[in-house]
Parts: sequence; structure tokens; C-alpha cells
Amino acid sequence: MYPDPPYFLFLAGFLAAIASGSAFSRTLQDSVKDWAAHRSTRTLAKLRGLQLKVPYLGMCLGICLFLGSGLEIFGFPTKLAYAVGTPLTLFTGGLVWWQLGRNLNMLQEGGSRALDLDAF
Repeated sequence: MYPDPPYFLFLAGFLAAIASGSAFSRTLQDSVKDWAAHRSTRTLAKLRGLQLKVPYLGMCLGICLFLGSGLEIFGFPTKLAYAVGTPLTLFTGGLVWWQLGRNLNMLQEGGSRALDLDAF
């Protein structure tokens, strides 16, 4: 009566998100270290380019697949599961990307002291 739950897609989405997230983290760390060493505005502008967007999009796609198949495992129909997972991923991913841009602008304008949370 019910099709087999998509355990493979669940695991594949999780692993894709983890792999892309580690690439995103490493790229971001290396770019910020490079910026700190040279204090070049071009480095931070380049940071928002394809070099960082590709792993971020991979992470978002993996999370979307993970959420959709996870909902499907719990009994939601496939279309409904991805209709819930896709906007949730897009909204959350957009907010995180926007916040990252704000933090990079604060870093560029005020240095690392601008991100000091203890000052608040």
C-alpha cells in the first residue's frame, strides 16, 4: 500500500549537506584569514562570489533533500514533503546568507572588534 520510505535520499541529503558545509566552512575560514593578512577589500568582495556560493548552494540542496525525505519517512506524501521542505530551506538559507553578508560588512568596516559579542 505504501511505497518504501526514501532512506537513501535521507542519508544522501545529510551527507551532501555535511560535505558541502565543511567545504563552505573551510573556504570561509581561509578567505577571512587571507583578508586579515592583507586587509584587502577585494578579498571580501571575492568572498561573496562563486567560490563561496557553490558550497553554500550544495549545502542548501542537501538540507532540502534531507528535510523532504525526512518528512516523507514520517508519512507525508512526496509532493507535500518537498512543498514544505523547499520553502523552509530557501527561507532559512536566504536569512543565513543575508546575515553572513552583514557580518562580513561589519568585519570589513570595523575589523574583528566589530564582531565582539562581549561589547554588547
